[in-house]
Amino acid sequence: YVLDEPTRVLVADDDPILREFACVHLSSPTATIETAPDGTAAFEMLKSGSFDIALLDIEMPPFDGFALLEKIRSEPSLRHLPIMMLTGHEDIGSVDHAYALGANSFVTKPVNWRLLSYHIRYVMRTSRIEQELRQARDPDPSLEAFGEEHGGVFRAILKQTQLLRDQVLRETSGAGRAEIDRIEQLARTALNRCDALRGPSSMVVRLAP
Repeated sequence: YVLDEPTRVLVADDDPILREFACVHLSSPTATIETAPDGTAAFEMLKSGSFDIALLDIEMPPFDGFALLEKIRSEPSLRHLPIMMLTGHEDIGSVDHAYALGANSFVTKPVNWRLLSYHIRYVMRTSRIEQELRQARDPDPSLEAFGEEHGGVFRAILKQTQLLRDQVLRETSGAGRAEIDRIEQLARTALNRCDALRGPSSMVVRLAP
């Protein structure tokens, strides 16, 4: 089997024969193929289900695949869903329009099902890499807020330990100095972790004096 990873695929096409072929040729022990006869059903299934990729026929009622693609890309929860367009037309205009609307790939009919299986696997793996890059570039806002909020606390602790060091270090016993050093090191470590949550650009490595 080509689709050897857990995969849920939606195939939207008004041709019942193509939908049946998709179920037969793309299914595997780990791949589930679901179908929709038109754009309306496809959009509702995508919003309510958790699909890994969708294959959309360009020519189907009540609105064509281009219009469906636009609706998908305007839906926040589906904005990054991998989309492959299926069509019997391979003119330059259709290809350019599909990619301009946010399609990840373009497949022409008649379908070579074995080749399509490899194509689906490639698009999904590429999409997974892009998602990881987006997450690295745009960290979770809630984590950023956590890092910002608690980072201030640890900066305040560091400031206080520095004041202690400057004001009473000469009068503090060896055990007391060691305690100050330990608290300061812990605060620096925690602050570095908070900065990491806020993103790579804000992370500053701080060394203990």
